[in-house]
Amino acid sequence: MLSEERRQEVIGLCGSLVRQQSYSGGEKDAAGELERFFRRKGFGEVFYDGYGCVIGAVHGGRPGPRVLLDGHIDTVPVTDAESWGHPPFAAEIRGGRMYGRGTSDMKGAVAAMACAVANFAEDTGGDFPGSLYLAGVVHEECFEGVAARSVSSLVKPDYVIIGEASELNLKIGQRGRAELRLEAFGKAAHSANPEKGVNAVYTLLRAAEALRALAPAEHPVLGRGILELTDIKSSPYPGASVVPSYCAATYDRRLLVGETKESVLAPIENALRLLSDGDPAFSASVSVAQGKERCYTGAAIEGERFFPGWLFDADAPFVGAAYRALKEAGFSPAVTQYNFCTNGSHYAGEAGIPTLGLGPSREDLAHTRDEYIELSQLTDAVSCYEAVIGALLAL
Repeated sequence: MLSEERRQEVIGLCGSLVRQQSYSGGEKDAAGELERFFRRKGFGEVFYDGYGCVIGAVHGGRPGPRVLLDGHIDTVPVTDAESWGHPPFAAEIRGGRMYGRGTSDMKGAVAAMACAVANFAEDTGGDFPGSLYLAGVVHEECFEGVAARSVSSLVKPDYVIIGEASELNLKIGQRGRAELRLEAFGKAAHSANPEKGVNAVYTLLRAAEALRALAPAEHPVLGRGILELTDIKSSPYPGASVVPSYCAATYDRRLLVGETKESVLAPIENALRLLSDGDPAFSASVSVAQGKERCYTGAAIEGERFFPGWLFDADAPFVGAAYRALKEAGFSPAVTQYNFCTNGSHYAGEAGIPTLGLGPSREDLAHTRDEYIELSQLTDAVSCYEAVIGALLAL
């Protein structure tokens, strides 16, 4: 159990973070809030990377592993503030809940992680093996894992704890995510004489039907590798009396363990090839979408929108150590997987670093109107993180 002073500290820090609007690319004030907490609590190191991720470190007095706690400080935008029952950036507390954008996704977890690291350092007097790092990561909502690559290269962690909402259950995997771009090419003509052109929209619709017929990959634990069309747009747009010569669609592809860009694209390319072989006028292609955004530091963050899935064995020693520590601390976690994509796509999916998900609140509250976090989950998360930190440092 936390003391009342420590309960108020984590509630206060969560509220301070929520009050700093921090849409992707505008995280500067939230990062500054976290930096001030690190310095006030005497963290041994505080530094930023080029993207603007803020990192605080506490080093033990003996050699040991590096444990990184990862939490993103960007949020999705609020587009309907007038329809919220509680102001989205006021961090109002009502009925044992704090309301506001980012409370569950995931400033509550970031606050709990920061307090857990500070409490652990204080309670041990710095006499522990290894080092603890906490990263307030930017641009996760746009690029799961891209800024995390920078953090990873600086910290070189042996273990990672992802703070995404899990209701304080342990998460040992997730499906990944790819954004695919399907493009169809036609020939422009006046719409009064459509036979003189090739309508790229019809071409794309034929391709889309072929993709719907593809059997999705499946995994016994992670489920189906979903392929879902999410938007479509023709060119020129708006099309006034013209047969469109170009049309593009975006697909969301949920990735399973071991899937690569090549293995994901291959069946789609084959389906398009079969359509092309049967119709010389058919022309379409598929690729992994590219993304580029601007960070608050002025740096560009960019990359392919392909974020791998990952899954660890429930019997892995680091998983067992974390589970036992939580049980000993009085919690009863389930060991499951995330349904959504996280920065674990880099740490576990790309780099193969032993990674756990553990966070307060429910994942279905993310991105919702009147987002909130239960204060009991927020304060319990501090104790959970302290328990798991101690277990991982002892490995």
